[in-house]
Amino acid sequence: MGTARRIVVVTGASGGIGRASAIAFGKAGDAVALLARGEEGLAAAAADVEAAGGTALPIPVDVADHEALDAAAERVERELGPIDVWVNVAFTSVFSRFHEIAPEEYKRVTEVSYLGFVYGTMSALRRMRPRNRGTIVQVGSALAYRGIPLQTAYCGAKHAIQGFNEALRTELLHERSGIRTTMVQMPAVNTPQFSWVLSRLPNHAQPVPPIYQPEVAARGVFHAAAHPERREYWVGGSTAATLIANAVAPGILDRYLAKTGFKAQQTSDPRDPDQPENLWEPADTERDFGAHGVFDAKSSPRSLQLVASQHHGAVAAVAGAVLVGTAAAISALVRGTR
Repeated sequence: MGTARRIVVVTGASGGIGRASAIAFGKAGDAVALLARGEEGLAAAAADVEAAGGTALPIPVDVADHEALDAAAERVERELGPIDVWVNVAFTSVFSRFHEIAPEEYKRVTEVSYLGFVYGTMSALRRMRPRNRGTIVQVGSALAYRGIPLQTAYCGAKHAIQGFNEALRTELLHERSGIRTTMVQMPAVNTPQFSWVLSRLPNHAQPVPPIYQPEVAARGVFHAAAHPERREYWVGGSTAATLIANAVAPGILDRYLAKTGFKAQQTSDPRDPDQPENLWEPADTERDFGAHGVFDAKSSPRSLQLVASQHHGAVAAVAGAVLVGTAAAISALVRGTR
């Protein structure tokens, strides 16, 4: 007997992780509301979800507009049914040294990339609370813990989401609520953002290697939505390594990133001065960028760390069995040499 169809909302669904996640839910037969600004990207994403086997409802909306976002949530429930899963993904950014970012640009990044998550969570909870059920997935980043140069606005937003989600989770636990919230911390992902982000870098922006394909991130989101009892998930070995290193030696990591972080976030190709900028207006209004960015050749389609993270109980059991077996073998060897 198959699982019941879920009603899923994904913000930032026209490209990158949001789009790949929407398709993943579509493959499961879910009804997916796709929220984003770019109408051409939304239409193409909806077609992808339908082709995967799901039901799609594209809704053009700016997540920084809380009234419009809440109206979108109302439309989802009216046309699809009660929302089971809400996934916050939408963001924008500025690649630049801090002193070159205008106050209104910094404000806009914060409104979309942080307050968009807050407003989305408010809209989800407003509808989930009366039913005392539902799941909210916050798509985070290793940069929610570890700031890097040239991305002060984005790092600040991700740090804010981390604190907001932790505080909300403790409130829900206090209430013994049936609603779950979890966060998925992402590595560098091959998304279109590097071709449409507002950039003042001399060369084309790139994710810091190693780079993963959006489908890897989407598998993390899909799993988290099905298993939201964990407070957070890490996707990619680089995420795990970064968070562990930052916890152990943050000062050393500061100096390492100061030395390598500028070059690592740029290709050797000059930035196109005419590339689109999606800070104020969507880049995919008349053109669909798809889920992938321009770094397919450099990106991995899988992550062993993600598989291990999702099955850490089984991994621990196998590791324990190996240790016990090794200890027994060593003991037998010692006895045999006496």
